[in-house]
Amino acid sequence: MLLKWEQGDAATLDLWKKMNAWVYEGFEVTYQKIGSDFFKTYYESNTYLLGKELVEEGLTKKVFYQKEDSSVWIDLTSDGLDEKIVRRKDGTSVYMTQDIGLAQLKQKEFNTDASIYVVGDEQNYHFKVLKLICQKLKQPAADGIYHLSYGMVELPTGKMKSREGTVVDADDLVDEMINISKEKTEALGKVSDFTQAQLTELYNTIGLGALKFFLLRVDPKKKMIFNPEESIDFHGFTGPFIQYTHARIKSILRKTGTAVCITSNELLPLEKQLAIELSSFPAVVNEAADNLDPSKLAIYTFNLAKLFNTFYAEHSISNAESEVKKQLRIQLGILTAATLQKAMSALGIAVPEQM
Repeated sequence: MLLKWEQGDAATLDLWKKMNAWVYEGFEVTYQKIGSDFFKTYYESNTYLLGKELVEEGLTKKVFYQKEDSSVWIDLTSDGLDEKIVRRKDGTSVYMTQDIGLAQLKQKEFNTDASIYVVGDEQNYHFKVLKLICQKLKQPAADGIYHLSYGMVELPTGKMKSREGTVVDADDLVDEMINISKEKTEALGKVSDFTQAQLTELYNTIGLGALKFFLLRVDPKKKMIFNPEESIDFHGFTGPFIQYTHARIKSILRKTGTAVCITSNELLPLEKQLAIELSSFPAVVNEAADNLDPSKLAIYTFNLAKLFNTFYAEHSISNAESEVKKQLRIQLGILTAATLQKAMSALGIAVPEQM
């Protein structure tokens, strides 16, 4: 069928288009549900021909070699790897062929210095080979190919395996998270002031926030166990804890009103600690970006929320000991809420105004 597809057989192409349409329609539903979108999508069907051209170029440059059965390979044993096929004996392309073509196409279209591939760690070897081949072909920006390898996500019941039917469907998982957020929020008994539409939005915000934060709080390279129940804990190292803290601050500020901008040299220890933590936000964002590690931002955001709760437990805002202290603490509340919102937004997570 692959040969027929490459030869442009009408029946094979019709079937291929029909099945792809089902897949992409399903993808779009899921991406919309989790709030993901893409600037551009590259299709393998458009990149495999580019890769085949590069195979011919590699043969000419003697980067590749052809075996007696007409298959084309590269020998990377001197680089500590092994031999890798780049074109089958029947002339059809392999994933590596397509990725070589894609690397070239992206560089031409966007003049990239670096290209970050966010793919699971089972593909570590594949991307080592890809980078080496692109370097040997002297492709521009080949040195900038970087595999952001992430560990696998397991369930409390163990590793997900497709053959055993234990793989979790993304849509089912999102639905489960929303249902758990509904159950836990209703159990707290604080939803009487919400309309049904507001509740639906709130449960979606909490459920998706819990899912994303639980995944992003772990160093990308580490394997992890995802526990849906544990991820929606309003008192733990979770997205809902941060969302609740943001909503709590907003509720306080609605009662106190906007602050008059004042300065004070007399800060109590927790006031000073909170101010210092807030001032470190830009540095944390830069560190997370430089290391391609969103867990650094997730940890910072949790610690900021935790610190504010400690601060608020010790120091009243509306009944502060002086007007100067009240205005100072209102400012700290405004800055904390804004920073929590910005940090969570950078992680792709919304924070509600009210919970």
